[in-house]
Amino acid sequence: MEQFYTIQGEGSYSGRPAYFIRLAGCDVGCVWCDVKESWDAGEHQITAIDDLVKNVVETNTEFCVITGGEPAMYPLNTLIDTLKSHGIETAIETSGCYPLDGNIDWYCFSPKKFKAPTDEAYERANELKVIIAHPSDFEWAEGHASKVSEDCQLYLQPEWSKQERFLPLIIDYIKTHPQWRVSLQTHKFMNIP
Repeated sequence: MEQFYTIQGEGSYSGRPAYFIRLAGCDVGCVWCDVKESWDAGEHQITAIDDLVKNVVETNTEFCVITGGEPAMYPLNTLIDTLKSHGIETAIETSGCYPLDGNIDWYCFSPKKFKAPTDEAYERANELKVIIAHPSDFEWAEGHASKVSEDCQLYLQPEWSKQERFLPLIIDYIKTHPQWRVSLQTHKFMNIP
């Protein structure tokens, strides 16, 4: 759908320069999705993997994030391996509802209520990022946290349009549940993609 060089705004690598490759196509259908234009893959041009990698390499970045849509809908092994052959660390942002075809360096698992994740998502997750858009989401987040490995980093992130309401609740929750950290969409505060 799109590709751009920016600063990672969320989660464990917040603040790090990153090249983003956003793949079109998603059947998860989150009501609060901020890139609904990514859902229909047929509305976007196909780009050759060599062209994608060339664009990433030209920025001299050391880090590339593959996101969507739902990027794990596609076989990613060739893209990931080609990026890694250029010394570029790779990360994925996924709902975990599809098995991942590729040897990714960092697996950011952001489960959604609209489609159940695979067991693999819990096993591979380096980072669990749960979007908080309703008070019941805290309990839901704990259910997912109980299934990931001990070294998986845990993040609670307010849904952007409800941030004023939920950020104070997240802060209070994390104070009494210190295994969690807060994630904010800092790229939106900086007005960058």
